[in-house]
This record gives sequence, C-alpha cells and structure tokens, in this order.
Amino acid sequence: MDFFASPEGEEEAARPLADRLRPSSLDDFVGQDHILGPGKLLRRLIEADCLEAAIFYGPPGSGKTSLMKYIAGATAYHPVTLSAVDSNVRQVKEVIVLARHRLSNSGQRTLFFIDEFHRFNRAQQEVLLPHVEEGAIGFVGLTTYNPFFALAPALLSRTHLFEFKKLPCESILLILERALTDRKRGLGSESLAVAPEALEYLAAHCEGDGRRALRALEVAFLTTPRRPGDPLAITPEVMMEALQKKTAPYDRDGDDHYDTISALIKSIRGSDPDAAVYWLARMLEAGDEPRFIARRLVIAASEDIGNADPAALTIAVGAAQAVETVGMPEARINLAQAVTYLASAPKSNASYQALEEAAQDVRSGNVQEVPAHLRDSHYAGAARLDRGQGYLYPHDHPGGWVSQDYTTVKKKYYRPAGRGYEGVILKRLEDRGKKHES
Repeated sequence: MDFFASPEGEEEAARPLADRLRPSSLDDFVGQDHILGPGKLLRRLIEADCLEAAIFYGPPGSGKTSLMKYIAGATAYHPVTLSAVDSNVRQVKEVIVLARHRLSNSGQRTLFFIDEFHRFNRAQQEVLLPHVEEGAIGFVGLTTYNPFFALAPALLSRTHLFEFKKLPCESILLILERALTDRKRGLGSESLAVAPEALEYLAAHCEGDGRRALRALEVAFLTTPRRPGDPLAITPEVMMEALQKKTAPYDRDGDDHYDTISALIKSIRGSDPDAAVYWLARMLEAGDEPRFIARRLVIAASEDIGNADPAALTIAVGAAQAVETVGMPEARINLAQAVTYLASAPKSNASYQALEEAAQDVRSGNVQEVPAHLRDSHYAGAARLDRGQGYLYPHDHPGGWVSQDYTTVKKKYYRPAGRGYEGVILKRLEDRGKKHES
C-alpha cells in the first residue's frame, strides 16, 4: 500500500529521469489541454478539491500517474493508492474501513487511487459503489483499457470519465527540452550536445509515450561514451539505439481489436485496398483471431458489395474456409486476397438496405397475407381451399418470366445501385417493369 511517500533516504538523483520530471503544477502538464486546460472540468475539480469519483483512461506515458501523484500532494484528502495487479478485495475493504475511521475521528476524507483498475473484475469493482455514493471515500481509477469494456456499468455511471490522449510530437519535444534544461531535476547541469534531429526522431517514434521518450533520453545519456573534456554527443543514431524497437501496442480484447477491425471494414467499404491490407497486417501481426477477421469479411462481402459483385461473397467464404482447412500462417495469404478483392470491388448496400426496409415494415405491423395463388398446393384438399389456384409457372413462359403479383401490396425495397453487376440487374428489372405495366 503506497501512501506516496518516497522510500527513506532515497536520493533525488537515484530516481529515474521520468519520475524526477513529473509536473509540479497543473500548468506543467502538456498535451492534455482538452481536460486540464483553463476552465476545463477536471482542472476545476482538482482546484476546488472536490474530485469525488473519476476514471483516468488513456495510453501509457500520457500523464495519468503523474496527475495522480500531483493530486495526492495537492489535495486536502488523505491519499491512498493500490495497484489492482497485486491487490484484492480484502485490501480494498481494509482501506475503506480505515477511511471511515479517519472520517469519524478527524473529519478528513480519503481519496482512494487504484492503478490498473481494469484488473479488478466487475464484482470487485462494485465493492466501492456504496462507499463512493455515501461520500465515505473519494475514488480515482487509472486504466489503459476502454472503460466501457472494462468497468462495471454501475460504477461507470457514477464517475466522471477523463480520457488522456497520446502526446503529440510537439508535447514530447517540450518535455525533452525541459529534461535537457532543468538543472535540478533534469540533465541541465550536464555537458551535452544533443542533435536536434535526435530529439525529433525520438519525438516521432516514441508513440506519444512521454515516459518512454524520457527513458530513452536517459539511456542515451547513461550509456553513450564520451571523450574527456568534450560534451557528450547524442546523435540520431545513438537515440535510435536507445529507443529500440517496440512491438506495436495492441489489446486483443479491447479498443485496439475493435478499432482496427472497424478501420479494416471501413477501408474495404471505402475501396482503399492499401489501407485495408495494412489493417489486416496489423491484426495478424498482433496475433488477432483469423477466424474473427474471416467472419467479418464474409459479412462485408454482402453488406457493402452485395450484387455489385456477386463473386465477392464466394471469395470471402473461400477465405474463411481456407482459415479452417489451411490454417495460419499460410491462410494469411488467402485473407490478403479476399481483403484486396473486396476493397477493389464495386460497392452496393442495396440488398442489405432492402432487407432493413422490409424488416421495418414487418416490425411496424405491415404484415401481408400470402396471396392465394402463391400458397402451398401440395396436399390433398388444397384445391378445395383455393390454394395455389391461378399461379403462373414462370418457366412455361418466354424468358422464364411472367407478369404476376407476389405481394398483396406493391412496394419497392430493392433499388440496385447500378454499379458493377448491379447495373445489369437494374436494367433487367426496369425491362420487366415496363412489360408488367404494359
């Protein structure tokens, strides 16, 4: 249980650079003006010391922990923090019991911070509910997961949600500049010659993670050899090595999974095969489930392409079968063929829209009787009930088509877009309509 105190005897210089440079005021925070800028709700809540229940949500290195530590030092509350990684409900209940004693004995309320809050299941999360509602404790949960996927709805509905975003390059550069000029907490007292291109490379390739950028700068400073009497030279090559390659972040159960499949399907719908195959590669390289991808391609083939290119469904289904029969990694080739074909195909959602409109009519009570001449006549006595009488068998007529009514109320649902093969379908239906009218 961490009460935000530094270990006894810890020297400032022994702490990592990223920890030493944590903001000491709200004005020091960079890149989160949408929630911490003047007049914004989170800033007002902090300044008024009335942060009752909140969730800080965002990627690593965006400032969540730094803000937590700032609030802990600036609030009139008694701050307590736990990490859900190595804590349990018993420990949470202990904090709540102590908080209630503190409130009754001294009148001081407790502000309870829980890091990695998504690690608690929903039953564990809801232990906090009655105590937050009664005002016995204030609560701040920190998470990198989308709260709408990871948090109990009852708790989420009772908290303010603040999203931290990846830091843009200009914010990273500002943080690095502070690190290089701050003589007390940073590297300002050191003799350094840092190439501007090195800082620009770091800002562009740290993926919006301020902590990662500072760690790379510190690694470059600590490990780069220097000649006696010369400033330590940090070049782009040195920074490249210090930053190292990082596996692209990807959460297969949360935002990344759903956002990336959304980008893939929308790229297919938008007829951009290059973007579509990139998002496919992103999912496959992250180890996402190929069966899930294949199922979505089968849906897209009918939803977004439909009869504009009937072969699209065949290709998508073939890719799905290949995933089952060939398996990975070879099936990625089949998926790539399907993705690029679907993205390049002409688009029409006319069949999907036709179904939606017809279903809406059915739901709204527009339920038609089956016309007598279309009813089943394959049983004894059907003729006596007039079932199937007057039905015209299309194959007995020229072209395999004859004009007759198939609903009691005529309404147009299917409107071919006229693109790709639907152009052929549209002309065919128009010709039949003219014959029907004549």
